[in-house]
Amino acid sequence: MKKSGFMEGAIIATIAIFISKLLGIIYVIPFYGIVGNIGGALYGYAYNIYNLFLIISSAGIPLAISKLASEYNALKQNKEKEYMFQITKKIVFIFSAICFLICFIFSDQIASFIIGNITEGNSVSDISYVIKSVSFAILVVPLLAINRGYLQGHGYIGASSFSQVIEQVVRIIVILLGSFLVLNVFHLSLKNAVGVAVFGASIGAIIAYMYLFDKLHKAKKEEIDTSDLSKAKRKEIIHKIIGYAIPFIVINIANSIYSTTDMILLNRGLNKIGMLDNDVETISSIFTTWGSKLNTIITSIATGIAISLVPTLSKSNAKGDNKDINEKFNKVLQIFFYVALPLAIFMSIFASQIWQVFYGESVYGPIIFRFSIIVAAIDALYIMICNGLQGLNKTKLIYTSVISGLLINLFLDVPLIVLFNKIGVYPYYGAILATLIGYLVSLIIPLAYLKIDINLNYDATLKKLPKLFLVYALMIFLSLIYRGIIINVKTRILLIPLLAFIGSLLLTIYYFLNKEEMREMLGKGIINKFRKKREENE
Repeated sequence: MKKSGFMEGAIIATIAIFISKLLGIIYVIPFYGIVGNIGGALYGYAYNIYNLFLIISSAGIPLAISKLASEYNALKQNKEKEYMFQITKKIVFIFSAICFLICFIFSDQIASFIIGNITEGNSVSDISYVIKSVSFAILVVPLLAINRGYLQGHGYIGASSFSQVIEQVVRIIVILLGSFLVLNVFHLSLKNAVGVAVFGASIGAIIAYMYLFDKLHKAKKEEIDTSDLSKAKRKEIIHKIIGYAIPFIVINIANSIYSTTDMILLNRGLNKIGMLDNDVETISSIFTTWGSKLNTIITSIATGIAISLVPTLSKSNAKGDNKDINEKFNKVLQIFFYVALPLAIFMSIFASQIWQVFYGESVYGPIIFRFSIIVAAIDALYIMICNGLQGLNKTKLIYTSVISGLLINLFLDVPLIVLFNKIGVYPYYGAILATLIGYLVSLIIPLAYLKIDINLNYDATLKKLPKLFLVYALMIFLSLIYRGIIINVKTRILLIPLLAFIGSLLLTIYYFLNKEEMREMLGKGIINKFRKKREENE
């Protein structure tokens, strides 16, 4: 297996995650046709709860192990590294078992808390059933996460990233084939179909684990005896694991809480203003399942960058290399402004057409998606910055920024829904605005603090923005013209090639207008590698 540097590792991870997320988006077209809005809401209820418990049990582990393995590698402390790996598996198994039992045993209470006063659509027993079905994945996915983190810490980004593609492919096969057979062959209920679909997470994780198990043994080459490590050293390693993992858990749990909070408070807020139960569940399914699937196109960029960012920032921080830290934070900001935000703007402008391609006609879908995709871009930057802070060991700063943003979102959600309803604005925009404000607060706090604390300089990014914003204006103008041309096209057969052509054309124009800046952001080494490979193929 081949090791990767920062930008190369970031690109490999981002591509693999992007492919995985793209597959996760494409499958929702047939899945939506199989289970519909009510099934989508049920699926979203299960997955939001699953993600929350998964994060509690293991979300910080891959990046924490990646960071620790990178540190021990640099110091050539192989025994400490091996003990860290072995003890982490035991700790995670215990937490996973506890989270599984809570999720399984208290599924009725969790379901009742989610549904609130809604009496139509999905029942408490339906939601409880799918929560139980997905809870088994909590026993498998954390162990898979440990292996990924260990390989990432050694620079084996490719194997770790490819395992995500394997996991996703298997999961999708189970989701589509399982739900179709349950409803159309065995003629069972919708809850059974969604139950099988969410159980696909367990099957996908098992297959991916088997693949990584083989790769891990090849990477380790030989077993290392850790029996002579002192008790003091073992305690120190355990404290490091916990100390490194908790901030990552906080980062990820904050994201999950944003989604779970919106899911619960949205149901209550819309119910409070008198919206019909079926409409509430339809809107909820857009927020939790159908819209969020499309949003992962943006957030996958952040996940890929974070995988490579944390271990490299950890090394730079250990060396006291503030110049390299400054460069990497600026690259993160540039990735947001040059990649994530313009992609979100394009998807926002063509929200109706994109929604039509994936889900067909919808009253609420495009209206919500048009703004939720912009929030997803801010979320992507939030993920990258928070993970960057962990690479710098700025744990307290992570807690401060995350908790501040979450509290603002929590207190603003329902009041903004009610306010927007009173002034004649779509009430669900209140939930979107509350999330946006929360993320912005969580971003402003660390960026301002780093500028003061370690003299982080954003000039390398800021000086590029005037030209970039002019490019934005041109691209928005062109996008609006093209959207006007295809605005009456409703069939997927025509929309897919038209969107692909428009997207490719706008991407080409955008790249050539920002050619030098994009090359500078990627680095000459990456560009030269791609050129060399292309020449070899020719």
